[in-house]
Amino acid sequence: MAAVQTAYANGNSGGYIQGLGVEVPLAKTGVKFVHHKALEYDIGLYFEANGHGTVVFKDHVVEKLKELYHATKDEKEETPAKLAAQRLYFSTQLINQAVGDAISDALIVEAILTIKGWGLAEWAATYDDLPSRQTKLAVEDRAFVKVNDNETQVLEPKELQDEISRLAAAVENGRAFVRPSGTENVVRVYAEAKTVELADKLALDVCQATHRLAKGLGEVPTSFLS
Repeated sequence: MAAVQTAYANGNSGGYIQGLGVEVPLAKTGVKFVHHKALEYDIGLYFEANGHGTVVFKDHVVEKLKELYHATKDEKEETPAKLAAQRLYFSTQLINQAVGDAISDALIVEAILTIKGWGLAEWAATYDDLPSRQTKLAVEDRAFVKVNDNETQVLEPKELQDEISRLAAAVENGRAFVRPSGTENVVRVYAEAKTVELADKLALDVCQATHRLAKGLGEVPTSFLS
């Protein structure tokens, strides 16, 4: 089982999921990339930061859960194993694996919250997002910046990644990345840190480094739009 994320997922969300013992691989930005990554696992859960996502189950997993459900449904005693088999099997029937539509997503969330006895306040309190900032920077040629498969590291120019790593390491819980836009001739900048002030500073520092090392257009930025 895995919960697939993109680089835009907040760092504390990935940390929380890993704390539950679930693997958190990263995929390239875009629901089609995240979906294909999720298909590598028996059970793959994925949601982009924009909310697009669902849970996918391998056929053999669904068949096994179906067998367990039918093997236990007539048992009179409500054992943890019986409840688990029922709930997991019914989850495969409720979740829309093909589309991940908002109605089925909302229903499965409501079911889980009901089982746990949680309201929205308890759900929201599971972890706190790190402050983050997103912006973009105009460049001569976005293709000048080349990144790795999950877009968390700049491969070329190498000097830019070295500078991003140095800047992120200098602030508490710092993380930042730069990726070429898929739709316009800009690079997109993301930064997160322990506090809003640190996230703001890291984002601006990365923007300035990107302008210098990736052929930015116009004046060196002195502020940014989040």
